Amino acid sequence: MSKSISSRITIYLSVDQQTLNGYFNGHDPAPIYKRQLSHAFEQYIMSSIQAVKRYSVLSYKVCYKNDLDKEYIDPLMYAIKGHFSERKLRKQAEFEKFKRRTYFLLFMSLGVLMLCQLLATILQSQIHQLSSGIINGLDVFSWVILWRPLDELIFSWNPHLKDISIEDRLANAEVILVKYEE
Repeated sequence: MSKSISSRITIYLSVDQQTLNGYFNGHDPAPIYKRQLSHAFEQYIMSSIQAVKRYSVLSYKVCYKNDLDKEYIDPLMYAIKGHFSERKLRKQAEFEKFKRRTYFLLFMSLGVLMLCQLLATILQSQIHQLSSGIINGLDVFSWVILWRPLDELIFSWNPHLKDISIEDRLANAEVILVKYEE
């Protein structure tokens, strides 16, 4: 499958003394490569990739003016990639929690379903007049109680996997350096 131009998304960054501090949390005293990204900068990155598709290739294009500015590129990219690697780990942990919770709900629902079917069988053998209405009600209740876990298991996986994929691509995106002259 060939990659079209529209499947490439480039995030443009400029590195110089004035813009560098705007990329990070101003209250974080850590070295540049360990600093937290500012909320506005994170929002800029996320808005830059708003049109991301499943097979989109992400890259960072970093512009700098001189060799002094070029020295800040590696710490900046380390901080950005580290930030998105941590977010990816958090998203994976959320996904595992989602799966555990949904499977637990499914098995609990199956247990209630088996109890309802057992109750229906007992009622059917003892009372013939009321049994068909009660059995139908128990059948409906059984399927209603299974609806939510089945819906979650079938339809709610993709957003989690999409978020994990985006975080991974942001953490591992190619960095392209561009020196521009004034």
